[in-house]
Amino acid sequence: MLDPTDLRLLNVLQKDAHLTAQELGEMLNLSPSQAGRRRQRLEAEGYIKAYVARVAPDRLGLAIQAFVQVQLGIHGPEPARDFARLINSRSEVTGAWTLTGEADYLLRVYCADLGALHRLIHEVLMPHPSVTRVQSQIVMDQLKQDGPLPTDTP
Repeated sequence: MLDPTDLRLLNVLQKDAHLTAQELGEMLNLSPSQAGRRRQRLEAEGYIKAYVARVAPDRLGLAIQAFVQVQLGIHGPEPARDFARLINSRSEVTGAWTLTGEADYLLRVYCADLGALHRLIHEVLMPHPSVTRVQSQIVMDQLKQDGPLPTDTP
């Protein structure tokens, strides 16, 4: 069970995971050892899954961000596993979700240019035997960066 201090700690760490136990303690009105123990407990209990760096796509030459909706014509466990293997093998696919509604999957992709996006769609996704439809939307501007999860709701 999370108490309000745990929720504040999660909120603070989502914004800056480099904070020391000393800094966390000062922010949360805890001793450094208490702050450190709480962080370790949240890690051990699976609330904190990983610490990662957020890299600037444009600095890596990834000028195109797009969302790609994929509809399968063949459904079942094996086609789903086969499609999951395909998208997990592609580094340009940075996120993938199964959906309700017309599309079966939503993929978030980053590509160097429109040609790379075109090749991903027409040479990788469309030839998959289960895929019947692919629709892409190119991101023009990201108004809000991927942010921390809300910790103020139960």
